Amino acid sequence: MATNLALDDELISQAQKVGHHKTKKDAVTTALKEYIAQKKQIEIIELFGKIDFDKDYDYKKARTR
Repeated sequence: MATNLALDDELISQAQKVGHHKTKKDAVTTALKEYIAQKKQIEIIELFGKIDFDKDYDYKKARTR
């Protein structure tokens, strides 16, 4: 999907240099993937303490053979 964006050329240039990306597209794609991964990690971290743990749960019993 072609998209036209007004991006900061200096930021793109820096991202290409530090990430060793040959193209702007590679730099932007990598940045978006890392952004998404980071946001997902934050969502998981925010779950800590909110999910009840059953100490009697038998995970071996739940396995299928």
